[in-house]
Formats: sequence, C-alpha cells, structure tokens
Amino acid sequence: MSKIIIIEDAETIREELKTFLNRYGYEVVAPTNFENIINDILREKSDLILLDINLPVTDGYYICREIRKKSDVPIIVVTSRDNEMDELMSMNLGADDFITKPYNTQILLARIESILRRVHGSSNRDTIAYNDLKLNLSNGTVTYKGNTAELTKNELKILSCLIKNKGKIVSRDDLMDFMWNSDIFVDDNNLSVNVTRLRKKLEGVGMKENIETRRGLGYILP
Repeated sequence: MSKIIIIEDAETIREELKTFLNRYGYEVVAPTNFENIINDILREKSDLILLDINLPVTDGYYICREIRKKSDVPIIVVTSRDNEMDELMSMNLGADDFITKPYNTQILLARIESILRRVHGSSNRDTIAYNDLKLNLSNGTVTYKGNTAELTKNELKILSCLIKNKGKIVSRDDLMDFMWNSDIFVDDNNLSVNVTRLRKKLEGVGMKENIETRRGLGYILP
C-alpha cells in the first residue's frame, strides 16, 4: 500500500482529501503541526507528497527545495495559486506535477496513480495491505506472515473492498453494489457464502481474527 503525506493547513480540505485517498486504498498521513514540517516529511518516508504552497511557518516553495536536497520522493503541488510563474517555480524547485484548486478529485487521483506507477512500477499498485495481510490483486492471492492462499474472483473483490474501507462498516448492499459494478452477479445468499469461505481461507493462513459481522449493518475489518 502506498503512503501519501498531505501538507495542507486548511483542515476541511486536508480531511476531505485524507478520507478520499483512504477510500482508494492509500495510507495517508496528514500532519497538523508545521513547526518542523521538513523533518516530519522525511521521517514518514512516504511514496508521494501532496504539497500546498500557502502554509504557516514556511511556504511550499521552501519545503519543496529542502526536500529535494535529501529525497527524490514525488511531489505534487496542490495550490490555489494558478498563474504560470507559480507552476514554473514549482517545477524548477523539483515538483513532479502542479494542480490548482479547486480540483477534480478523480483527476487528482489519476495524476497520483500515474506518478506512482512511473516511479514504483505496477507491482506497487497491485498489492494492498491490511496490517500483516497482503492482497495481491494481479495474481489473486492473499499472504499473511509467510502463508499464502488463492482466492476466487468474488473473494478477491470482497476482501479488497473491506481493506479499502478498513475500520468502517461496509453494508451488504454496498458490497453487492460493488460486485455488480464489477460485472459479477451476487445475490444476498451468495454473498454470505463467499464471506464464509473467505473467512476460512484467512483463518487457514493464520489470520484468526478477521472479518467481523455487525448484525443488521454489514461487515468490517476493524
């Protein structure tokens, strides 16, 4: 799972962006204290930085310049400044991309995925993680502490949906909608059967405590 650090002082934008990226399976760090922000960024060892320009203490230009002295981590400048000089300065200081607010979240996501794919290759995108569990989307396997099991297509989709929404209850309706959107027909009983089989496979690789049922609400990976 790729880690993204959001350097944004506007709380509403920061939290909305964090929620959005979590939903798409990214681990997100979003610091709220900017006193030692450069050291904080370097310590996180993230895969990508979303960097605002207008920040307290030091602006995004200075942060970009200092980060580039010590790291090649991709940087996308996300700012309300929209003139060509701001974009030119950002790119000259080492930013990899420049996006102006207000932005389309799907376009921002596409830019993020494009840069990560270029920097890390496809293998990074094909694997999502939940604690010690790793789900390989390209070969349909799940690995837990060195033990691996193969999943069916339905099991793969259910587990990927729950991991991407980890810590949140996913309703049965939302899970079935997710499967419908993937062109896989799943009725209510079929969903129960697939979740039961998935639980057994997770137990088989050693993950004894896995998918929880919240009666009347849905399923959750806590």
